Amino acid sequence: MAIGHDQTDDGPNAAPSNLVRVEVRERIGILTLNHPKRRNCLSLEMLDGLERGLNELSSSKDVHAIVLAADGPVFCAGHDLKEITAHRSDADKGRSHYAEVMENCARVMQMIVRSPKPVIAAVEGTATAAGCQLVASCDLAIASMDAKFCTPGVNIGLFCSTPMVALSRNISRKRAMEMLLLGEMISSEEAQDFGLINRAVDGDAVFEEAFGMARKIALKSAATVAIGKEAFYAQIEMGLSDAYTYAADVMVRNMLTRDAEEGIGAFIEKRHPVWGSDRDDG
Repeated sequence: MAIGHDQTDDGPNAAPSNLVRVEVRERIGILTLNHPKRRNCLSLEMLDGLERGLNELSSSKDVHAIVLAADGPVFCAGHDLKEITAHRSDADKGRSHYAEVMENCARVMQMIVRSPKPVIAAVEGTATAAGCQLVASCDLAIASMDAKFCTPGVNIGLFCSTPMVALSRNISRKRAMEMLLLGEMISSEEAQDFGLINRAVDGDAVFEEAFGMARKIALKSAATVAIGKEAFYAQIEMGLSDAYTYAADVMVRNMLTRDAEEGIGAFIEKRHPVWGSDRDDG
């Protein structure tokens, strides 16, 4: 059962120069985990690549949505356990390294949530531990029929406490505890039933399905989508009354934007809207 990366013939510090590929197509940013030989594990270097890629795409006016994909048979096997184990011989027994890994990982996961661009996971193969956390952190997720998901830390004496944060905010408490306490693989069908992914499709259609979803989002007002995404994650942490007060204020501010004026006008006039990003003043 894969939990983190189990290195074979690489040294702990060996890595290709581009662990995360970044590209843009049709206003859609694509981040691809690009180290299949090491199961796309979340080493410090991989996390740094993700952070830089997310920063680049999230701040680009030419990008309206992001697809997160991976090369190879494993989407992401979680943290690099060999990298972690190598630091047990440090003077502090690895404490500072472990803190750095967890801090960097938490920052990347929160960057996904806080990005003004919707992030869609395209999952082929397995997503385990922090790899499962990566999927849960994305706004949407498409997976192959044969994809598998797992938070198996409990099996090696290391409870998946940080993956638990994203997992418990995506699926019911009972389902989350089932995954965390049993540490067993679940199928893409179960993941869809749990609410971890949006849908499962044939393996060769995963990326196209995710990209097609991103393409539909890219046709919307980027400003409106950014307002809505931020509001969604803010209100969901509030009590009911506070959530309605907050959401009502967001709605008023949204109503006053140029894109809302244009969108409502276009609907009434039965024409296609021209969003701010497509206008000369956008």
